[in-house]
Amino acid sequence: MPIVVECYAGYRGEETPRAIRFGERRVVAVEVLDRWLAPDHRYFKIRGDDGGLYIIRHDVVSLEWELTFYAAET
Repeated sequence: MPIVVECYAGYRGEETPRAIRFGERRVVAVEVLDRWLAPDHRYFKIRGDDGGLYIIRHDVVSLEWELTFYAAET
């Protein structure tokens, strides 16, 4: 699912997700739980302000963001 991600670029220029937008809905990233690199993607596992767990990925070639996993708060 394509998404819009608001990022913060730190002092090293690395982008860190701060919020995810799904149309009109906005979820703030309250915690980045993990991050990892693949040859053509950057992945982030975040906890949203809605309690949900999200894994999002950034395509380093097309610069598109995608939601790859979601689990609601239990």
